[in-house]
Amino acid sequence: MKKLLSVLLTVVMAASMLAGCGGAGNKGGDDTFKIGVIGPLTGGAAAYGQAVQYAAEIAVEEINAAGGINGKQVEIKSEDDELDAQKSVNAYNTLKDWGMDMLVGSVTSACSIAVSEESKNDNLFQITPSGSAVDCVKYDNVFRVCFSDPAQGAASARYIGTNGLASKVGVIYDSSDVYSSGIYQTFAEEAANQGFEIVSAEAFTADSKTDFSVQLQKAKDAGAELVFLPIYYTEASLILQQADTMGYKPVFFGCDGLDGILGVENFDTSLAEGAMLLTPFAADATDDMTKKFVATFEDKHEITPNQFAADAYDAVYAIKAAAEKENVTPDMSVSDMCDALKKGMTEISLDGLTSTGMTWDASGEPTKEPKAVTIQNGAYVSAQ
Repeated sequence: MKKLLSVLLTVVMAASMLAGCGGAGNKGGDDTFKIGVIGPLTGGAAAYGQAVQYAAEIAVEEINAAGGINGKQVEIKSEDDELDAQKSVNAYNTLKDWGMDMLVGSVTSACSIAVSEESKNDNLFQITPSGSAVDCVKYDNVFRVCFSDPAQGAASARYIGTNGLASKVGVIYDSSDVYSSGIYQTFAEEAANQGFEIVSAEAFTADSKTDFSVQLQKAKDAGAELVFLPIYYTEASLILQQADTMGYKPVFFGCDGLDGILGVENFDTSLAEGAMLLTPFAADATDDMTKKFVATFEDKHEITPNQFAADAYDAVYAIKAAAEKENVTPDMSVSDMCDALKKGMTEISLDGLTSTGMTWDASGEPTKEPKAVTIQNGAYVSAQ
């Protein structure tokens, strides 16, 4: 009898463990697609994560209203990683237990890289809207919508040179951040081909990101007419405030990390007047898709969508296009679904908010054209 009870107990415990595992490849009879979203919904980078969450939800609402993906409805669930890589992995596991089929995220590079280690092991399809570090797409199950850091750096240098924005350029970057240092590296390399001189290049780190007086003074003393800021908007807002205090008024030029500066609490947006950023999305564009998206986003959330929102919207529609190309259904295992989506992504051409005719290759990188916006009267305006 004791032996029989022992065997029964072992069987029950094993069954319980299997039932609790959930996650990749254990979908059961699901009849809906489940898209997970991970990003910083609170904290200093919340403007990014919330934009991604809101836009992905809008895309899912539209898709469901139009009949879903291959006739099946879509569920969406977002988790907060607070811009912390370990919390991003925790969020991934939470979504995995929920039954996630594919992931939009994470929003930032370090978090996306951390999560990709997990999604690779599960062979779960991941598309990051805005993780721009090279290693974000080092595995074949991960794609991205945004430009990579090297692409942003080189494109920024070409834009400044082609449009004759300055002959002397200063740079302030975060040497402790893979996003910032990666953009700076290719910016400096391409600058040599663009007819302007980098007259100062000053770094800061995560431990010294409140006082930028030394970096600004060096740029000013060197005669920099433009200061390139491949950094995030929180630090950029401090730089603009401190530059104003010094009476230094160069053109400030950033990449997607600068998007969000107009929403910084207690920031005088007039200090950003004339600042520029490289972006594939301008909320004031007059095409029908952009106007509809912006109107919906503003109606729901009373804020204007940024590039991160547009990237997320396109990410969800890229999933839809790839799934329909390969006739993906919710009852497939996560791994089989991933293999089909990987193939489908290389076969589609997507007309989205961030580009028309957007394509991907097996490396996970998109092919699209950059644009620039200028901040005028507290709003982003397409640069001419």
